[in-house]
Amino acid sequence: MDSNSKTSRRDFLRQLSLITAGTALTTLPFQDVSAKRRKSRKIAPTDKVNLACIGIGYRGAEIINELYKTGQCNIVALCDVDMGAKHTLEIMNKFPDAKRFHDFRDMFDKMGGKIDAVSVGTPDFSHFPATMLAMSLGIHVYVEKPMAHTFNEVELMIKAARKYGVVTQMGNQGHSEANYFQFKAWKEAGIIKDVTAITAHMNNPRRWHSFDANMKSMPGAEPVPPTMDWDTWLGTEQFRDYNKDYVNGQWRCWYDYGMGALGDWGAHILDTAHRFLELGLPTEINMLYAKGHNKFFFPYSSTIEFKFPERKGMPACKVTWYDGLDNLPPVPEGYGNVVLDPNIPPPSTGQIMPSKLNPGKIIYSKELTFKGGSHGSTLSIIPEEKAKDMASKLPEVPTSTSNHFKNFLLACKGQEQARSPFEVAGPLSQVFCLGVIAQQLNAKLKFDPKSKKFTNNELANQLLKGAEPRKDWKYFYKL
Repeated sequence: MDSNSKTSRRDFLRQLSLITAGTALTTLPFQDVSAKRRKSRKIAPTDKVNLACIGIGYRGAEIINELYKTGQCNIVALCDVDMGAKHTLEIMNKFPDAKRFHDFRDMFDKMGGKIDAVSVGTPDFSHFPATMLAMSLGIHVYVEKPMAHTFNEVELMIKAARKYGVVTQMGNQGHSEANYFQFKAWKEAGIIKDVTAITAHMNNPRRWHSFDANMKSMPGAEPVPPTMDWDTWLGTEQFRDYNKDYVNGQWRCWYDYGMGALGDWGAHILDTAHRFLELGLPTEINMLYAKGHNKFFFPYSSTIEFKFPERKGMPACKVTWYDGLDNLPPVPEGYGNVVLDPNIPPPSTGQIMPSKLNPGKIIYSKELTFKGGSHGSTLSIIPEEKAKDMASKLPEVPTSTSNHFKNFLLACKGQEQARSPFEVAGPLSQVFCLGVIAQQLNAKLKFDPKSKKFTNNELANQLLKGAEPRKDWKYFYKL
């Protein structure tokens, strides 16, 4: 084990052990899936996509509303493990004729042949099984970012999307907005070239900042709400008693269920840089700073360095991620004022703090420096004097023909190409999985992108796969 790791091998192996109590009855056994497979329905341009929705509260509800607002889909089924809870009522009332389910396995078993596509707006750790089952049935998938909870799950999802020939889209919506088209145009015109370093930052309050880093165990048992199917919520993960601090957004705090600030905001900040600079997978992931490191939840503050090698004539590139209230990155001379960008949505915990840096990035090339935000925010050249000098050389940037949600539905109908399919979003999500492993171990890690293994830390290799899934959920990994 790397000498910088602060957690014993015994502790992590204990966390990775399988606890098989309380598993739910599977409604769609693995041996029956092949009999239910079908090719995706050809949808005429004038037809609407029959959409089922898994996760209908909070972010799930926002996704459903955005997809429905395009006018390209019918909402035919709703699925949520907490169906009937207060946060699910808006969508239930808006679509009273949609069939309702607590368990996505039951939904696909009973309605799979009537569903063209599905949205998955659930906690990070539960993206994988619902997405894999949908794809195996020829159903197109829109899944919220990050794609999955472990490196191996993302790998299987990429392969399954290719195997089943379905349309896929990860929910990093900036990938269909002005940021995407500008970065693409500037890269193709040679304005963005020879990038050697990127600083990415998200320094707003996070849910776990109020937790005690000296906690000795996970939160204790509380009564399960009457609307909640707790066992199905747990899905592939080991059984644990219900606690309100695991659900309704709190799941993002814990290594067992979420991906922290990096998984939450990284896909909105680094997506275009990763794609158009063709960064792929890093060779080193180094924890440079971890305030409040512990074995249960994410550090209060993190600085993570990713080293990407030379590729296709582009120089090696170092990406450094900063999160935490006390962990602002250095900014170059001429950065300019911090102005709240209306294109950056606030975090789920409240408003963006105008006294701090906007969530965003600074891109350093050999000739130019670029300042950028998150989501759809566009880049600017800094300092301002240099921007004025470059103004006449900048290419015209095309406008979007569809937003991220409409793009997915039109792709299901064969009218557009999905802009963030799993083959594109997958390696980006895997970068975040590698970063989370470095956070969890508080270690410097060396990684081989060809073998997709760590070369200096066996415990880190175990975390690429994560904990053994519960018995009744293993079949998702065989689809």
